[in-house]
Amino acid sequence: MEPQTQRRTGRQRVRPALAWLWGLLALMASPLAASTGQDAFLERLQAGAVILMVRHAHAPGFGDPPEFQLEDCATQRNLDEVGRVQARAMGEWLRARGAAPARVYSSQWCRCLETARLMDLGAVTPLPALNSFFERPQDREANLAALQAFLAEPPPPGELLVLVTHQVSITAVSGTSVASGEGVLLALGEDGALRMLGQIAFGD
Repeated sequence: MEPQTQRRTGRQRVRPALAWLWGLLALMASPLAASTGQDAFLERLQAGAVILMVRHAHAPGFGDPPEFQLEDCATQRNLDEVGRVQARAMGEWLRARGAAPARVYSSQWCRCLETARLMDLGAVTPLPALNSFFERPQDREANLAALQAFLAEPPPPGELLVLVTHQVSITAVSGTSVASGEGVLLALGEDGALRMLGQIAFGD
């Protein structure tokens, strides 16, 4: 294959993911985008399928150590006790609003898996599409394309889909920055486009 053809094929592969993201950003203006208190959350949960993307709870530090290994939590940046308390509180907030049981998926990073399990909303399934690409920018488009494919079919009405992931994934999908232990509430339309409904700080 000629180099020019290879470049053209590569661009064709990333176009669906980029189009999905641009479509999302164009649809982000929403009357509820500024507020996700208890009433708004319950209203959206009861009205139809919703997706909650959550950033892992507090984990001191920045990035991951140079010796990082996905299968070895001891080599990663992990939750501290503040983060564990925060993760439990997030789950309590959601359970108090009727969000359990939920379908819960998590990045394979240990701080995300621990957050998801401590939230105690249901069985946790690792999902590589939610993995961080903060220090692996070459994985960005592949991860987002895989996430787009995973979200092609929305959860049934009244069911919450919880995705525990990283700041870079949330920002790429929503255009919004959230702190550790916060999230964004999204809706998947019949046209397959994601629409941001608002941010959740789990303290409203």
